Amino acid sequence: MEELHGTTIVGVKNSEGCALAGDGQVTLGNNTIFKHGAVKIRKLYNNNIIAGFAGSVADAMTLFEKFEAKLEKQKGNMVKAAVELAKEWRSDKILRRLEALLLVANKEHLLIISGTGEVIEPDDEVGAIGSGGPYALGAARMLKKHTDLSAREVAYEALKSASEICVYTNDNITVEELKGEK
Repeated sequence: MEELHGTTIVGVKNSEGCALAGDGQVTLGNNTIFKHGAVKIRKLYNNNIIAGFAGSVADAMTLFEKFEAKLEKQKGNMVKAAVELAKEWRSDKILRRLEALLLVANKEHLLIISGTGEVIEPDDEVGAIGSGGPYALGAARMLKKHTDLSAREVAYEALKSASEICVYTNDNITVEELKGEK
């Protein structure tokens, strides 16, 4: 059986908070749209962290569970939980075969976590993963740099732009956000 894949997630952080946006398309193999309305982002740890995935759906669900357990163990410290997940993901014989990426954010950090041990915090507080990630990333960077849009608006518009270019990204967009202290 071919694997189901989730695709594009974009995250934006600024002084007012952070937001992650995800498209709803799930692709079976390389050429069949299996679902239009999947939700690939969710709030974790008492609604203080947003996480999104791109890649194999089953693999991503496993990683969400592992990341939630690491958050509990680290008492909500997202950076420590991300590093612990990346270490386990890279060193475990079964986990290292998982094909997915995570994009996670809280009010202080935006991180990309991979199975090869990387925990990357983008310099410009904008990150994207998945097949439409490069398109969403470029749009989000320009929108953040040249407009006064909120993090939520930048994430939404960047993903909307990616959906117009990438065949593995649709415009059924879900956005989750965390507002900063004012």
